[in-house]
Amino acid sequence: MASVRILKKDIDLLMSMVLNDCFYAVEYNPKVDSQAVMNIAGEAIEKHREFRNRVNHPDGKDDPKLARKYYNDLSKDVLETTNQFFERLSEEVKKVA
Repeated sequence: MASVRILKKDIDLLMSMVLNDCFYAVEYNPKVDSQAVMNIAGEAIEKHREFRNRVNHPDGKDDPKLARKYYNDLSKDVLETTNQFFERLSEEVKKVA
């Protein structure tokens, strides 16, 4: 992990990519279930807040090894969650394709 600042930027970037794809799907594909896509977007916003809160309030910040493990686990959670959002969005779009 490079820095907490970069992790925050990565969280912002990934969650904004999910939101952009959700809005793009609703705007340019009128057949897609807009309510389901907006639910994905709402969950992405909630997760964004949760991840930013977790970055700002780490566990074990006095011990460097615990802090490093905490931030590595958080990074993995962010990537896994983002991947799940994209997969769910893809499934919604495939339903109408």
